[in-house]
Amino acid sequence: MKIIFTFLVLVLLISCQSKIETKTSDAAASPSKAQQIADLKANGFEIFDYYDDDIQDTVIMQKYFLAFLNTGPNRAQSEDEAAEIQKGHRAHLGRMYELGYADISGPLEDSLGITQGITIYNVPNLATADSLVRLDPAVQSGRLVVDIKPFWAGKGYGLR
Repeated sequence: MKIIFTFLVLVLLISCQSKIETKTSDAAASPSKAQQIADLKANGFEIFDYYDDDIQDTVIMQKYFLAFLNTGPNRAQSEDEAAEIQKGHRAHLGRMYELGYADISGPLEDSLGITQGITIYNVPNLATADSLVRLDPAVQSGRLVVDIKPFWAGKGYGLR
């Protein structure tokens, strides 16, 4: 139950962009909401939008993929082997972020020791998220197994 509560709080606080979009009078500085919606749809992203009276703007909701990295069955590596796998794991997550596939990654404090971390993938579909997470050396070695859940978040909102 605690894990579910923690997840729900995390979803409420998480954004999948590193900055908050601000309105600007210079139309060339940022694409319109209509253009953003068209671009997302053209790239295969699942979205919906609605007008929010409080902020007097259109909110774009996008489907993201939350990868739970759980303790895997193969944890019998030596300390040196485990350190190499962890180094490759961190490099993989950094590469996913740099390439724009992952918006945020990090370890979780799980008192049961089941879930080791999460990554939020900003990709069009579950198959793409699954293929990217399976490139992780920690997943390939069996130290981690993955469980991916789709979830919706407002496009362009940041952590607070």
